[in-house]
Amino acid sequence: MNAMLEPEAPLDPLGDAEALSKAGVKRNYAKVGSSRPSSLLYTYGPGSVMDLPGFTIMPAGLDDWERIWARRDGHPTIHAPRLLDAVRTLLGSFVDEFRPFPSQPKVMSMSREGEDLGVPARVFPQWLRCTGCGLLGPLSKFEYTNTHPFRPDLARFEHVKCPGRGGRGQRRSPAIPARYLLVCPAGHVDEFPYDLWVHHGEKCAKAEFPVLKMIDRTGGKGASATVVCESCGKRRPMNEAQGESGRKKLPQCRGRHPHLGSFEPGGCQNQTRLMLIGASNLWFAATQNIIVMPQSPAEARADLADRVRVALGDKLAKYASLPDVARDLLEGKVAEAALMSDAELEAIMAEAMKPPLTEEERKERRRNWDPTDLLVPEWQYLQQDPVGPHHDDPSGLMLSPRATSPKLPPQITRVLAIDKLRKVNALVGFTRIDALDRLSDDDREIRIAPLTRDKQPRWTVATEDRGEGVFLQLDEDTVAAWETRVAGSAIWDAHREAHRRNFYRRFSETAADVNPDDRLPGPRYWLLHTLSHVLIREMAMYAGYSAASLSERIYAWPGTDTREPAAGLMIVTTASDSDGTLGGLVRLSEPERLAHVVNAALARAHRCSSDPVCARRTPHDPEDFLHGAACHACAMASETSCEKANRFLDRRFLVNLPGSDLGFFH
Repeated sequence: MNAMLEPEAPLDPLGDAEALSKAGVKRNYAKVGSSRPSSLLYTYGPGSVMDLPGFTIMPAGLDDWERIWARRDGHPTIHAPRLLDAVRTLLGSFVDEFRPFPSQPKVMSMSREGEDLGVPARVFPQWLRCTGCGLLGPLSKFEYTNTHPFRPDLARFEHVKCPGRGGRGQRRSPAIPARYLLVCPAGHVDEFPYDLWVHHGEKCAKAEFPVLKMIDRTGGKGASATVVCESCGKRRPMNEAQGESGRKKLPQCRGRHPHLGSFEPGGCQNQTRLMLIGASNLWFAATQNIIVMPQSPAEARADLADRVRVALGDKLAKYASLPDVARDLLEGKVAEAALMSDAELEAIMAEAMKPPLTEEERKERRRNWDPTDLLVPEWQYLQQDPVGPHHDDPSGLMLSPRATSPKLPPQITRVLAIDKLRKVNALVGFTRIDALDRLSDDDREIRIAPLTRDKQPRWTVATEDRGEGVFLQLDEDTVAAWETRVAGSAIWDAHREAHRRNFYRRFSETAADVNPDDRLPGPRYWLLHTLSHVLIREMAMYAGYSAASLSERIYAWPGTDTREPAAGLMIVTTASDSDGTLGGLVRLSEPERLAHVVNAALARAHRCSSDPVCARRTPHDPEDFLHGAACHACAMASETSCEKANRFLDRRFLVNLPGSDLGFFH
C-alpha cells in the first residue's frame, strides 16, 4: 500500500519518493502498510477508509493504478469470460479485462521484490488532531515521517512543537485523524468542515486562519468531542450534528470522490450526514463472483472472438481480411490463432467485429439482471455426471462422482467431490450507507460509486482463488413439498414481517419503491443456508481447516419459466496461492466420512448452549432481526464464510425442535 499527501494532485507515490531521494532529502518511503487481496476487495477497496497504525488512508481509483502498471512491461490478466459478461452488463461493454492487484510475493520478508508495485492511496481524512495538545488542523500543520525501509508501521504525522495540555514545553506528539466525515447516499464523502462548524457557517471574527482544538474527555464514544476556536473563544459540540435534527445543520453535499481526486460534475443535490471513520456502513463493496466452469462450444467461440477483438484493438477492421498478418499480431496473445486455418480465423474476426450492445440495450439488460443469473450456469453444469474420477478441465475445475452411503440422510440424493476449482471475484464499484442488496433496482446505477474518473473504464480489479470442496444436492420433490408446508406456517409469517420491519427501518430512504418480499429469500434458501452453516462447523473439526477458511455457495430457487429449480450447496475452501489447498476438505466427500459428518452436524443442530432461548427465538414486533433459532453458539459462522452476513438462518427448518415440527430432516 503506497500513499501520498496532496488529495487533488496527480497520484504517483513511488515517483514522489524517488524524487525526494534524488533531491538528497531524508528519504520518506512510499509504502505505508499492506493488506491481503481479499481484504482489499471486500473491506478496503478504492473509496474506503483503511486504518493504519498512525493514520488512515483511502485507496485510490483505478486510473491512478496505471502509473504503477507502467513500471512493468505489461500486466497480468485474469480470464473469466462469464463474469466479464456480467460486469459489462453492470459497467458497460467497454470493459475488456480483469487485472489482479499490483503485487508480487517476497522470497524473504526483508527482500525487495515487488517494491515497484502496490496500491496507490491518499491520506484521508486530511484533518488531524494532536494527541498532546488537541490541536486540530490540516496536514500542513504536521510533519510526516516514514524513514524506515522495512517498518511502514512506523509512518506517522507529528506535531513538532506541541506544548502539551498545560501549554508549556516543546515536544513531538503524534497526530491522529479527526474522526468525523460527511457522507451522502450517492457514494460521496468529504472532510467535516470544522472551522465553519464552530463558527456556525461564518468566518472567524478574530483571525483569518483560526487556531482550532478538539477536546474529547468522554472516551471517544459517538460524536462526543467539542471543537474550540482558540482565536475567538467560540466552541461547539459535535453531538449537535447527530440525528435527524443535526442533519439540518450540515451543509449540502459537494459531490466529492476523494479516491478519484475529483468532484461530481454538476455537484450533488443530496443532504449530507455525519459518520465516523470506523463506521461499518461507510463502504460496502459491490462485487460479483463465479466458480469458473467449462465452456460450451458456443461460449468458447464467443470468448475467442472477444479475445481477438481485444488483442487486435483498432487494427481489427484493417486486418480482418488478412489472416496471415492478423495471426502474426495475435502471436503470444491468443494462442488458438496459430492452430486455425485462414477461413476459421477470418470467421472469428468477422464475429469479433459485430457491434456491442447499445447503451439502451445494456441498461434494459441491467434492469432485468438478477445475481442468480451467475449461479444458473454453474447449477446446470453440476447436474451433469462427471466424465470420470479426477477429470481435469482447462477451466480449472475437477469433479469426481461420489456414491451416497446408506447412512446418509435420504433427502441428500447426490454428492460430488470438487477436487479442484477456480473462483474469480470482481469489484464493480461500492456504495455507502446501504449495501447493494438493499438498493432498489432503479437506484443502483446512481448509488454505485465509480472506480474511475473515466466513465468508460477498460478494466476492473479482480482476485483469483483456487481450492477444493464438496457439493450436496437435495431431492427437489421433497424440498418443494416441505417449502409449501413452511410457507403457510406462523414462523414463516413472523420472519416475513420481521424482514419488512428491517427493510423499512434502514437509515437510508432508498427502499421506498421496493417490495421487501421480493428481497426475502424463500424457505428453501433458509433450509440450505442453515444446513451449510452446521456443516461448515462440523467439517472444520475433520478437514484440517479453520471454520473461517471454509465458505458456502448456495443454489436455492424455485422453478420458473426460464430456469429449472435448484436445491443444493457447495462447501469450499480457497486460497490465492496458485497451488490451491491441501485436500483435507475433499476427503470428507467419501461416502462413509460424509455420512458421519452430516449426521453429526444434524445431531448438534438439535441442541444449543443457549436453548431454550435460542430454540424458541421468533421475531415479534418491534423486533426486526433476520434469523430465528440460530446464534453464534450453534449456527452462525464467521463473516468470511457466510454469503448473507448470518441472516436467514433457523434450525427449526433443519430439524424438529421443541414446539416446532417443520424440520426438513425430521
